Amino acid sequence: MTNAPEPVRVAIVDDHESVLLGIRAACREAGYEVVAVAATVDALLPLIEGEPVGVVVMDLSLGDGSSVTDNVLRARATGASVLIHSIADRTSSIREALAAGAAGVIPKASSTRIVMAAIATVAAGEVLNNLEWASAIDADQEFAKAQLGRREQDVLHLYASGLPLKAVAAQLGIAPSTAREYLDRVRAKYVEVGRPAPTKVDLLRRAVEDGILAIDDVSTSPR
Repeated sequence: MTNAPEPVRVAIVDDHESVLLGIRAACREAGYEVVAVAATVDALLPLIEGEPVGVVVMDLSLGDGSSVTDNVLRARATGASVLIHSIADRTSSIREALAAGAAGVIPKASSTRIVMAAIATVAAGEVLNNLEWASAIDADQEFAKAQLGRREQDVLHLYASGLPLKAVAAQLGIAPSTAREYLDRVRAKYVEVGRPAPTKVDLLRRAVEDGILAIDDVSTSPR
């Protein structure tokens, strides 16, 4: 007998009660387990301490005046992926959330079906690549691209698309140690422009953001 998959565990942060209750109800109807809801990240963290959470759904602008970067970083520190659910009319704030490691942005005008699908995408460790993400990057002149060399781009493209590092090296005709060196350089250059990419999912996000990789080129979901 096959065990049923564990439900996606969700926490929600929004200071508008109607939105909070609506997303909670939609999550439960979709079969997700809502672990906690709160109006601020400060209020949420004690509620989920020691609890595994797959996705934190969070508004960009909260009434307590907390910063977007701090909120995303603190939510991610719990081990959860962060999905921004917002009016999404301030591209600089969207870019700030993505730079802090948010897995994607979904507008509050979206149907609950689309929001639930977005939660499932980021819960699976995948990048939510949509118009809001692209628009935030295109409209923000301060979004600094890492200046990657051709070989560094080749390594990033293949590795972020899902290939193991040894396979990347074999495809490019270089030693695995050389491929690792290129990848280390890529990570260092992203740190230099304030967009660190410590994990494979982060590298995928950076590659898509900078036009090095189209989301359709991703063969597997990096973990």
